[in-house]
Amino acid sequence: MTSPPSLRLWVGMLVVMVVAELPGALQKCIFDEVQAQVRVVRAARIHPHGPPDQPTPPTGPQHRRSGLGEVTPSAPASPQPIRIHTWIPRESDRLSDAEKGRLEAAVEEAVRVVSSLLSVNRVVGPLLLSRDVNKYCKFVWSNSKTSNYNRCGRASSSYRNETCLDVTIPDDHLSGCDIYPEPDSPLRTVLRPEGAGLPDTDFLLYLHTQSTDKCRAEPNVLAYAVHCQTDTQGRPVAGVVLICRDRLTEAVFNHQATVQTVIHELFHALGFSKDLFHTWRDCSSSSPAVGSGCSPRGKVIHSDGSGQMRIYTSSVIAALQTHLTSPDPELGGPLENQDVPSGRASSHWEARLLRGSIMAAELEDSTTVRIDPVTLAALQDTGWYSVDLSRAQSLVWGDGEGATFGSLSTCQHNSSSFFCTGSGLGCHFLHLHKGECQSDPYLEGCRVFKPLKNSSECWKKENTRLTPEVDWSGEILGLDSRCFFSSLIRQQTKFLVSSSSVEGRCYRHRCTGPNRYQIQVSDSDWMDCPPGGAIQVNGYQGLVFCPDRRLCLYPDITPPSGDVGRFPSSNTSDPDEMINSAQDGSWSTLRPHTELSVASALGFTAAVCLLAALAVSYRKCHSCKNRIRIVPDDHRP
Repeated sequence: MTSPPSLRLWVGMLVVMVVAELPGALQKCIFDEVQAQVRVVRAARIHPHGPPDQPTPPTGPQHRRSGLGEVTPSAPASPQPIRIHTWIPRESDRLSDAEKGRLEAAVEEAVRVVSSLLSVNRVVGPLLLSRDVNKYCKFVWSNSKTSNYNRCGRASSSYRNETCLDVTIPDDHLSGCDIYPEPDSPLRTVLRPEGAGLPDTDFLLYLHTQSTDKCRAEPNVLAYAVHCQTDTQGRPVAGVVLICRDRLTEAVFNHQATVQTVIHELFHALGFSKDLFHTWRDCSSSSPAVGSGCSPRGKVIHSDGSGQMRIYTSSVIAALQTHLTSPDPELGGPLENQDVPSGRASSHWEARLLRGSIMAAELEDSTTVRIDPVTLAALQDTGWYSVDLSRAQSLVWGDGEGATFGSLSTCQHNSSSFFCTGSGLGCHFLHLHKGECQSDPYLEGCRVFKPLKNSSECWKKENTRLTPEVDWSGEILGLDSRCFFSSLIRQQTKFLVSSSSVEGRCYRHRCTGPNRYQIQVSDSDWMDCPPGGAIQVNGYQGLVFCPDRRLCLYPDITPPSGDVGRFPSSNTSDPDEMINSAQDGSWSTLRPHTELSVASALGFTAAVCLLAALAVSYRKCHSCKNRIRIVPDDHRP
């Protein structure tokens, strides 16, 4: 029997509401999978007798440029901000004006952020990429006694062009190549002439937009990237960032998420790659010019005592020791081991230990992602860049938790408040969102509070109409609101709610000092909330629990503002300066797309009321089954 239309409508509304409570979709990175499919071309040094796989470019008037990556006497004495030139290939799908505008704004912001963080010894003259001798040449002269030793003797009949991923590199971006038919004759045939190159460029980014098989197969993949050319010092000088075409439509586009994803992929292409770890250079005792006089680091990846693969370089170790407040020398940069063979490395940080980092394998809600000090330390240790480490954003996850934080042996035993047990509702560790206690393959059984998919942001006042329990729980949503574990219920509530489990609720807060703050619930005065303690509120039953060392310590942990393109110059360490700092410190600050609510879609007051009642019933039932564990002695959730 077919259900009446009205019943089908209410059931559908409830389904929408329940779906809105599910965790938000993550941005997944598939860099290692894609990079493995690309042949990387390294520039040849200009030397009369180089190794066989690096033939000597011919000399003459048309070859007056220096070898790619060679430091000439005219090179600057100190590093300068990296110049990233963005080029849209002809293979890219055509975009509407609106889509093009959205993409350009996001990519320009991402490039601006990266350029403000990384400096290099700039390329002198135009940047010219190298041709792959294994593609254009059938064989090289191998007799070292001949004048054309190591030069190409026969062209490959199948040679057509140079590519990077599935992008065809324009001939104008490439060096020329010649063929020497005789081993001792100076006569040559110009197979391809020298290109003009790109002026004022240190890294060439091919920005490709297309709906690829990988985009269609992975709905959580917004973009992916590769590097395809390096200079003579091993520094990547060209790569592709492919943006999945369908992610640019107005319905799904998110400015912040796109900016962060492009930065993430750019960091991969610029050197945060397992395929490049062994080429990183030690410049600790070199001249001020980055890369000049540096020595190869060799193997930097080793397993610690527990089998965790880590990057052991000086800046990374120091950053981890500072972050975790531990002198343990085993604190190298932990690498993700999910879907990675034992003893092998990945190109992402381990999710249990560095959650929230821009270089995690999956990026959560864009307001929770940080350009963290450990990632910037790793880029510094490549030896190719001078990095402004003072501009790192606060990495709250695990701050001060000690050397064993995030280990499988401790995360499941309530040894840290950053982890949770069960599957109840609570607060994301930054306290900007309500969350649900969950695990995923990257957490390997550990559980954390992940932001709910919709209406979880405490700082969005418009979420009030999607949160029916505000009438009896005292919630206040707005820009200065944060998530608190709470069991508050109005004493004179009109709803049939006799008790409440502890879950995440949104209340106003204001800082009164470092790690000191007051809160306000509906119809209450401002009240001191002692960190690590709990308070009662007049007119309510239950308690509000006050998080310790999560609020009023990190000035750059703020909701997005309406100003696009702001990036903090540094983390504030002065407590007085921190108290007075403005609440607009996040580097990517455009509000995400506000999704159409059920209430606005229906537009009927009766519909809203019924939906609210259904949602309250659902939450009450859900909370009864999944309560947050509380330590009675000190009232900590």
